[in-house]
Amino acid sequence: MSVPAPSPQSPRLPLPLPPARLVQVLGERPSPVVGWLANRVMDAVCALPASWKDGLARFVGWLAFTLGIRLRVALENLTHAYPDMSDAERRRIALGAYITMARVVLESIDEKDHVDTHWEVPEVKGEAWEALQANIAKGQGALLVTAHFGNWERAGKMLLRRGIPLNALVRPLKGALNMRIVDNRIAAGAGLIYPKGAIAEASEAVKLGETVLMLLDQSLPAKAAVFVPFFGRPASTTPAMAVVARRTGAPVFVVMGIRDESGKKLRLEVEGPILPPEGQGEQDVTTAHTAAVTAVLEKYVRRYPDQWLWLHRRWKVQPPPEAPALPQG
Repeated sequence: MSVPAPSPQSPRLPLPLPPARLVQVLGERPSPVVGWLANRVMDAVCALPASWKDGLARFVGWLAFTLGIRLRVALENLTHAYPDMSDAERRRIALGAYITMARVVLESIDEKDHVDTHWEVPEVKGEAWEALQANIAKGQGALLVTAHFGNWERAGKMLLRRGIPLNALVRPLKGALNMRIVDNRIAAGAGLIYPKGAIAEASEAVKLGETVLMLLDQSLPAKAAVFVPFFGRPASTTPAMAVVARRTGAPVFVVMGIRDESGKKLRLEVEGPILPPEGQGEQDVTTAHTAAVTAVLEKYVRRYPDQWLWLHRRWKVQPPPEAPALPQG
């Protein structure tokens, strides 16, 4: 049973430094003029009072929902996930998901987040939190899993400020907004691991006593994925977490940044360690371990459905006929 575990107030300064080997930024930056103009606009947004920024996020989310941007995808996903739910309730959840995404964007461009902790709930809920801290204190690494949920960017910052050395598995991005978010990750103290060579980099980080944070709710091409149940349907999922766990023996923890009812404050919940099953072949262990962790993510999405990114085509890739998926639960 999960119980609140005491946690110190987040330290203000000094901020942790990311590992020097993992600060390379891959991606496509805008031209200097476009980048300068875009960053001045983002600076102006970040200078707004917190209540104004949240109001802006709610408006942007409502506008995207009203204009129907990817709304069909969101409603189709919700229909499959909740076949007995009313259309009105599905639309309410979808609107919440749009507002959540808008909040994440506006919050993630704000460099003041590195030192301003007004948006944090100080305590960390979850008995696994002390186990994770103890693991790090002994110089042992860990694998952390989250989803596009709540605010995954701020959740990483909360871990860093609480003494968890964090590296994030990310994709190369482009554009002024995305590159600003990448720069903010490094400024907060996170190392960056990219898909090419990710297994080796993640394994090295764990062996050095660091953690690697992965988002396990993105669709991948069938050749690069294992298929595990997510809301009763096969979902293509990266096997990277399970592969690194098997190679290194690192424990796996699920870490979720969850918004309160106002949407303005965030708390951490931690579960784990989630251990791989025993007595199975290598591929079966990889799939079963991935499924076990994905089931924990699903539990949180079911509990707070408006905080997950229903706009993503999570189930667009399905297993080919010759690739068996786990039985649907």
